[in-house]
Amino acid sequence: MRYAIVIEKAGANFSAYVPDLPGCIATAATVPDLEREIREAIRFHIDGMKEDGTPVPAPSAIAEYVDA
Repeated sequence: MRYAIVIEKAGANFSAYVPDLPGCIATAATVPDLEREIREAIRFHIDGMKEDGTPVPAPSAIAEYVDA
C-alpha cells in the first residue's frame, strides 16, 4: 500500500506523519533519514493494528501542491 505522508521542518530536525494512520509519526535529522524512519513506522503501526485486530485503513489521503 502507498500512504501519503506530510513532512515538516521541526527546528533542527524534520518530522513526518501519515494522515491515514493517526498516531503514526517519525522524526530524523535529514529528509532521506526521515523517509526511512516513516516507512519503518508505517510497517510497525500496521503490524500493531493487525495484532490488535484493528482494521487497517486503506490509503485515502491525497497530497498535492498548489500555487498561491
